[in-house]
Amino acid sequence: MTARILIVEDEALVAMELRLVLEDLGYAVVGAAPDARSARALATLGKAELALVDIHLSDGPTGIGLGRELGEEFGVTVIYMTANPGMVSHGVPGTMGVLTKPTDERAVREAVEYALTLRRGGPAPAVPDGLLVFG
Repeated sequence: MTARILIVEDEALVAMELRLVLEDLGYAVVGAAPDARSARALATLGKAELALVDIHLSDGPTGIGLGRELGEEFGVTVIYMTANPGMVSHGVPGTMGVLTKPTDERAVREAVEYALTLRRGGPAPAVPDGLLVFG
């Protein structure tokens, strides 16, 4: 089964690059949202399993709360992607972890595979380099 992934990123080029990487890996991207309101709508309509969420969105630093909401209310596995990992280094309830930007295709692939393996109840793989998993 192909995983359905939501991208929450307000920088269009970054969102487009992530979409291309994920689609090349065989994942279905349900959409890219630049703000919290759009992300909520896409999470509901697209039935996302995983969301890659930036912390600073076009409507401000709303990504932290949005990630918590996606995890707790929508059942989406959330990985934050940010250049400021210290903002979430102590963890956010309902979310999995944080991947530091800038990142590369390998780091995204490994983080997504890790998250989906755990979500689907598979054996816990080694935590990929670059992914800080919340305790």
